[in-house]
Amino acid sequence: MRSVLHYLVLPVALLCMPLVGSADDDDLDAAFDFEDSMLEEELIYPDWFKLSSGDLRDDLKEAVDNGKQGIFIYFGQKRCSYCEQFIKTSLAIPEIKKYILENFDVIAIDIWSIDEITDTDGKTYTERELSVKYGTNFTPSLIFYDAIGKKVYRLRGYHPPYKFGAALKYVVEKFYEKEKFRDYLARAEPGLFFQEGGLNERDFFASPPYNLDRSSKKGDKPLVVFFESGNCHACDLLHTGPFNDARITDELEKMEAVQLNIASDTEVITPDGEKMTALTWADKLGIFHTPTLIFFDDAGNEVIRIDSIVKFYRAWGVLDYINKRAYLTQPDYQQWRLSQRKVSPE
Repeated sequence: MRSVLHYLVLPVALLCMPLVGSADDDDLDAAFDFEDSMLEEELIYPDWFKLSSGDLRDDLKEAVDNGKQGIFIYFGQKRCSYCEQFIKTSLAIPEIKKYILENFDVIAIDIWSIDEITDTDGKTYTERELSVKYGTNFTPSLIFYDAIGKKVYRLRGYHPPYKFGAALKYVVEKFYEKEKFRDYLARAEPGLFFQEGGLNERDFFASPPYNLDRSSKKGDKPLVVFFESGNCHACDLLHTGPFNDARITDELEKMEAVQLNIASDTEVITPDGEKMTALTWADKLGIFHTPTLIFFDDAGNEVIRIDSIVKFYRAWGVLDYINKRAYLTQPDYQQWRLSQRKVSPE
């Protein structure tokens, strides 16, 4: 078996097992093969996760003294199905586990815990407060710290193993110092962002021209922009799966929904009134995952984005949050969802 470094040279040739490189349809189907309802039993973390000392500066020093590049913080929930899938797929692959342990100590944080923890800036928070500070709306979320305690990259939500492996390589090799993750993926996997055809046509998408300007006049509805790409299997699974459910489409009918190919020269007037192509806008927004859904309020401010694998309950929760304008009184999405569990479709 070849070394993990061979498979991490480019994300398209990332892993020999079980999900390989650019990931064919069957591989992505496997990555999506889980239910995203709340788990009945609490998750057990891998035994190689580290317990925090309560001070991330001390955790980091221990990692560096042991020859590691730094630490990464795993923000999770004990009954999170996305977290379970991440642990069962990416973290269960021996090559990925080995690569992580060579370069990082992994510290787990429960986004609901009231235990105190000191960040590398010397400020003390509860684990819950730290998760809010870093905008971990979707679990699992990962924050990578370098050897001096600087936060160098955040990966939010669950991604298939080949993309998670690419993110590891991106951080370990310090590509973040010279390029966006989106550019790294596009360079390493030619054609990933530049497929013109094959978008899913849906009745709820508005037709061009795309004047999304809300800078001078507020919109009548919330706005959601779907950034997709051609020949995108994850996009196909989204539209044939959760976004083919009447409960989802009913929520989308309450919104202005726009679909853009992130590789196209389609002209768009953005919510803040700028005129540019879809390609330029996607680059400005730093989009690296398709599909990515970005939600804007009536005034054109970004409220939240889904830029990782999403299934029914998470998608429905975000749509409900936006349509109820819940962000006006509760900017923390996770806290709002906790208050809504008794009335959600779960």
